[in-house]
Amino acid sequence: MTNQIELTSQRIKQAGIVAILRGDYSLEAICQIADALLAAELSVIEVTLNTKGALEAIAHLRAKLGDRMLIAAGTVRTSTLFDQAVQAGAHFTVAPNFDPATAARAQAKQVLHLPGVFTPTEAQTAFASGCRMLKLYPSEFNGPAYLKTLRAPLDDIDFVPTGGVSLSNIALYAQVGAAAVGIGGSLIPKAGWSPDEITAKARALRAVWLGARS
Repeated sequence: MTNQIELTSQRIKQAGIVAILRGDYSLEAICQIADALLAAELSVIEVTLNTKGALEAIAHLRAKLGDRMLIAAGTVRTSTLFDQAVQAGAHFTVAPNFDPATAARAQAKQVLHLPGVFTPTEAQTAFASGCRMLKLYPSEFNGPAYLKTLRAPLDDIDFVPTGGVSLSNIALYAQVGAAAVGIGGSLIPKAGWSPDEITAKARALRAVWLGARS
């Protein structure tokens, strides 16, 4: 029987793009951004815990859009933060680091947790702890070529590169086997954004991703 972690992983892979929201946004703005993403059929949003009012926003988004959108908590660096995120309603959690206690808690709660890794050793350590989908972070320094090299011996791990992913390189990430990608500032600016602009960017990114995967 497929468990909840696998089901969430499958939904992320089907979506292909995790939209990352980090910064000083009002709750109203966060809701507008989520609606703008959904208008582009982009159905996964991550609210980082160092975003103003993050837990309140996660709870609100889960209540409002949880049947149509996966709501993630990001920057979940400890098991305490993990508990807070899940209590707020996060479908899954993401971290910039690998923390064994958080990984164990996530396994026990049957909640998908994507720890951040960069090296093959870090990836294998996280994999051995039960994490089958990992955040490759930061990915902008070595780009798609590094992911291709990393996946050669680690092709049974789902990597979600995050950092520096944009319209100019998202197709390359798809072509070298990224399970999905995390996109922050190039999709959701910290200032000067409009819902229509975010929808247009999301549509363009999704079209290129789907085209490269087909």
